Amino acid sequence: MSVVTSRLTRNQEKKISSMFGHARLSLIYKASVHGYDNDDFHYKCNQQGPTLTVAYNNTGFIFGGYISKDFAQTGANVVDEKAFLFSLDGREQNPELYRVTSVTGQASFTDGNTGPNFGSLIFLYNDDATVYSNPGDFFNFDPLKMHGNDLQLTECEVYRVEECGALLEKPWRIVTWNHEKRKDLMDTIAKWKPVINSVNQVSVLLVGPVGAGKSSFFNSVCSVFKGHVSSQANTGTAGTSLTTQYRTYSIRGGYKGKPLPVVLCDTMGLEEGANAGLDIDDFTSILKGNVQDRYQLNPSMPMQEDAPGFRKSVTLKDKIHCVAFVIDASKVKLLPDKMIEKCAALRRKANQLGIPQLVLMTKVDEACPLVAEDLKHVYCSKNIEKMMREAAVQLGVSMSAVIPVKNYSQELELDPLTDILLLNAVNQMLRVAESYFDDLFQDEVEKTDY
Repeated sequence: MSVVTSRLTRNQEKKISSMFGHARLSLIYKASVHGYDNDDFHYKCNQQGPTLTVAYNNTGFIFGGYISKDFAQTGANVVDEKAFLFSLDGREQNPELYRVTSVTGQASFTDGNTGPNFGSLIFLYNDDATVYSNPGDFFNFDPLKMHGNDLQLTECEVYRVEECGALLEKPWRIVTWNHEKRKDLMDTIAKWKPVINSVNQVSVLLVGPVGAGKSSFFNSVCSVFKGHVSSQANTGTAGTSLTTQYRTYSIRGGYKGKPLPVVLCDTMGLEEGANAGLDIDDFTSILKGNVQDRYQLNPSMPMQEDAPGFRKSVTLKDKIHCVAFVIDASKVKLLPDKMIEKCAALRRKANQLGIPQLVLMTKVDEACPLVAEDLKHVYCSKNIEKMMREAAVQLGVSMSAVIPVKNYSQELELDPLTDILLLNAVNQMLRVAESYFDDLFQDEVEKTDY
């Protein structure tokens, strides 16, 4: 279990979120992953503040309920004036929301030891993938409109409803958002040269959980310099890594096809379980430059020195000069402990080798509706700033090492604002790699002087 993803489509989530104004839905519980047992639900959802329960059935209905107060297993019937039940028909292209408030004078939910209990709807009934339905208890509704009389669940999710809050008056990072800045960043990247003559290109290793957007980041940066949206590396939303080979991608285009001074290296996504995802020994071999392009990785068997793709004679240009941890902004709070421990182990290894690291926080537009409306709000969004601080704490880096980006995913045309965020990220990679080369250059000077 490495990826906990919402079953809602983007349009469905947008439709449901419209009931809350500027708020974000943060997935905290998924029955098919965490278990249908009521104890599993309470372990993930107690004391989480306002939550939205979202259930799915075979008929295609998406339905559930919202409470503005905590689940706390007090055993009390709780009055919540903001609570409601909702439903939409997931089979329709643009379904209408069916919304029902609680009966005047009655409670809105029972804060007991069961699954989400709205009186007339009790989810995870008897620790199973079913819902109990009895209109009139707390809420009155039409069963056909609510769930189509299909009480067997195919999934049940709970989201924390997070208010995005007002924008900051001033951005806490200054970014120039115009075509001139975009061109200036592209020129700066294209003309950059390291201080060490033996290296022409910076090798940046992209590392992160499955589905975080590593391959999409390469495709997006490549698109900027090609002048149109392109897709070279495999991308998708599979539960396990789509990238199984170690790949080194040189970026061309926009400057007579000449390779730019940065190589983005892609590898398997990180996964929690043993013998799954990128292995720390393979990670170390990649950092040291022993792994050749297109080597087929095997998480259950780390690379051996006698393997066909093992590079025995290594120079500085073969090594990794910067590691970028790629994290989905919406999943920062959902990173499992084992994933955090794995990232910490990788960071320790990179630190031992003196390799600098950054954190790319992707999908910022999906993490904050205000940023989705206008990407220039990214450094004015209190929500994004909070997520970046959480990412810095989770991964043990400074706030300055966390860079928000938006990858191209469904767009057909380039967007200057998206490009500027992507180019700023690449420019920052070159800057931290430059400090790495500076240290090596200084060491060489000191040896010569000695």
